[in-house]
Amino acid sequence: MLRLTLASLHLLALGIGLGAIWTRALAFRGPLDRDGLRRLLQADAWWGLAGLLWIGTGLARLFLATEKATGYYLQNHVFWTKMALLVGLLALELGPMVTLIRWRVGLARGETPRTDRAGRFAAISFVQAGLVVLMLLAAAAMARGYGVARG
Repeated sequence: MLRLTLASLHLLALGIGLGAIWTRALAFRGPLDRDGLRRLLQADAWWGLAGLLWIGTGLARLFLATEKATGYYLQNHVFWTKMALLVGLLALELGPMVTLIRWRVGLARGETPRTDRAGRFAAISFVQAGLVVLMLLAAAAMARGYGVARG
């Protein structure tokens, strides 16, 4: 039952995350009026939730060996490609994350956020959506046995 639960939550996080990052990218394009900011921050919250769920279930699946032994993953070059994509995605997230946290704090104080970098963050979000799709392709390849040295 744990295996099914973790796998299901992992896939659910993918769906939530891909939808959320795409929605966030579109919302960054504006207009960033009151309603636009609300949509943007909601999409970002869903993206954050999906990320926590995705990484949490992924780590659990890896270290609890619910699918395959941990060694299978650690010796699989497709797994490491997937992890490199994740690191890239997380590195790209630093700027938007810090900025959106500042915007949330400012809005709570009644301030108007500076949105001059919104176009850049939209582009970053679209790139992140592409990285999620590439991670999905890597996961599908791993599930079919790719990446393991044949001996």
